[in-house]
Amino acid sequence: MSIKYYAKISGTGMSVPEKVLTNFDLEKIVDTTDEWIRTRTGMSERHIASKNEAASDLAYNATLKAIEAANIRNKDIDMIIVATISGDHPFPSTACIIQQKLGLKGFPAFDVSAGCTGWIYASNIAKQYIENGVAENILVIGVEILTKITNWKDRGTCILFGDGAGATIISRAGERDISRFIDSELSADGTHYDLLIQQAGGSRIPASNESVGENLHTVYMEGNKIFKNAVRSMYHACDVVLKRNHLDVHSIDWLITHQANLRIIQALGKKLKIDDKKVIVNIEKYANTSSATIPMALDEAIRNGKIQHGDLVLLASFGAGLTSGSLLLRI
Repeated sequence: MSIKYYAKISGTGMSVPEKVLTNFDLEKIVDTTDEWIRTRTGMSERHIASKNEAASDLAYNATLKAIEAANIRNKDIDMIIVATISGDHPFPSTACIIQQKLGLKGFPAFDVSAGCTGWIYASNIAKQYIENGVAENILVIGVEILTKITNWKDRGTCILFGDGAGATIISRAGERDISRFIDSELSADGTHYDLLIQQAGGSRIPASNESVGENLHTVYMEGNKIFKNAVRSMYHACDVVLKRNHLDVHSIDWLITHQANLRIIQALGKKLKIDDKKVIVNIEKYANTSSATIPMALDEAIRNGKIQHGDLVLLASFGAGLTSGSLLLRI
């Protein structure tokens, strides 16, 4: 099918909770040290949601900033897609809650569960709707409150996660607009679904006293195996879109990858042979916010003037499933 229109990112926004948990704070909770965390993950602090904060609260705050940046009105939104694995409720979708908060109705609103690759997946879906002419402005959000499904007794995982939301308005590009989505690549390898999982709370292991007692409602991850799969899958996703568009890494102005671990980001950059100065990193401030990491990093880099209009940006992520994906776009 030929493309009827082009899609572009017209506005971005982000939101994090006020409370900050530092590595030194974690030293008081589990057997770890600031130096150990920093040298192995690149993380120094993370933002933690309060008891009364839910995913839709952060998502709504980020959305208002994205709407303002896109210079549109609430009623100009045609669709809402929220990427999350830690929404307000198992159902209804967090997207429908955001729709209500915005005072809107009468159009599609749904969630996407693709782990840390969620925002890449959701943006690709929005891209299709824009390109085929069904919608003009789609709100795409990556939001997580992972600290509420974290096992704070597991020092291997509790140091990794933070809470946050990144929102983007994906709009129809004008004929003379250089900003546009160029290409995307999505994939998954379900043979490794159990390497990163929240085991209980679904139909396989319903909630019970036993499941709660065994911490089965919290994140379980086999870190070493995830690391290897992450670098390999993100490299493949990047390589595919670059070759398909007859580009090499020297053509890219900026690379933004999922902020899961500084070592993973560095390993991917080395494998791609990209200049370190072109790689956006903010993991030291926010840690791993899952589906929110890329839209948060994108918003921050645009607002601080690092990413400029016309820049060619390559985005890549991996996550539970195991999912992976990339997006190539001009801002």
